Amino acid sequence: MTSNLGAAEMNEMINGAMGFHQPPALIDARIDEKITRTAQEAARRKFSPEFMNRIDKMVVFKMLKPQHLEKILDIELGMVQQRILQAAGSSQFVFSCTDKVKQFLMQEGVDAKYGARHLKRAIEKNLVFPLANLVATAQVKLGDFVRVDMNGDNRLVFVKEAEGAMVPVLLEKYSQEAGAAAATARVTRTAARREFTAAPLLNHQK
Repeated sequence: MTSNLGAAEMNEMINGAMGFHQPPALIDARIDEKITRTAQEAARRKFSPEFMNRIDKMVVFKMLKPQHLEKILDIELGMVQQRILQAAGSSQFVFSCTDKVKQFLMQEGVDAKYGARHLKRAIEKNLVFPLANLVATAQVKLGDFVRVDMNGDNRLVFVKEAEGAMVPVLLEKYSQEAGAAAATARVTRTAARREFTAAPLLNHQK
């Protein structure tokens, strides 16, 4: 069973309460210990000792730290890549996000209160939908390699680095079916990179 007992007190520790004190600059082990004690004390106030004695173990979820959020983002991006490589038909391609794009997605999808709950939604809105539009408009085809970057206006841009040059190792890793499809593709390198957008889906900015 789960409970949000002590959530208000824990939120005050993280975000500051009514302007009386500033939130901590870094979530460290001491903050985690305070959050754990706060949750346990709230549970003991709410439930009787007889009930608490029947609970084998009490687990308090700690705050996600930046390194945890970065791993979650990498996992979610890997799942998007897997979906692309396992797609039916001839629309498999490979994409790569720059560090600036990853930072943008973190800012869009993560906050102290909700953690990484909205990260997947931010990825779908800012990355998956534009990529799907590029496929639908035949701007990205089988075997292409696309780099996702940020321009000077803090908008996502999609640069086709290569055409028909899907990495066979990735195909073998994610899908044998996708690998067989890509094996029949003509592998050619583009002479120059081509930048394109998935308008109107890319008309968003911070």
